Amino acid sequence: MTESSTRWVGSWQRSSTLDALRSLLDVSARATPALARRAGLNHTEMAVLEHLMETPAGPSELAQRLGVTTAAASGIVDRLVAHGHVVREPHPSDRRRTVVAVTPSGREELLGHLMPMFIELARLDAGLTEEERPIVERFLREAERAVSRLL
Repeated sequence: MTESSTRWVGSWQRSSTLDALRSLLDVSARATPALARRAGLNHTEMAVLEHLMETPAGPSELAQRLGVTTAAASGIVDRLVAHGHVVREPHPSDRRRTVVAVTPSGREELLGHLMPMFIELARLDAGLTEEERPIVERFLREAERAVSRLL
């Protein structure tokens, strides 16, 4: 750490907003492993399932997202297929490739665990005034950019 970094850290001013954000990040980091345990999956399998909820992806794309080898990603997909949570399908435009897609039962499994959180977050969002909404959104997007710098 440089001297200027040390000086800055020493002058860090806590605020209730930064404390709340830190708490949210801590809880979020613990949420996926807890959800995975409830679903009978490991953390990596749950991460793949979450990625695939957005859009189907190939094993090599999953490997890149997870920072693992293609062989490791294929093993994860194999386990999710065995659970009935995903299927391998032919790629829509390249028949030499496959994509992995979430099955209806896989989607149901994940959403069943996430729905209470989604309902509560929707309630909180609905409680924002039109004046508050852009301020909260700006803060969250900028916080996301700051955290993304670690990736």
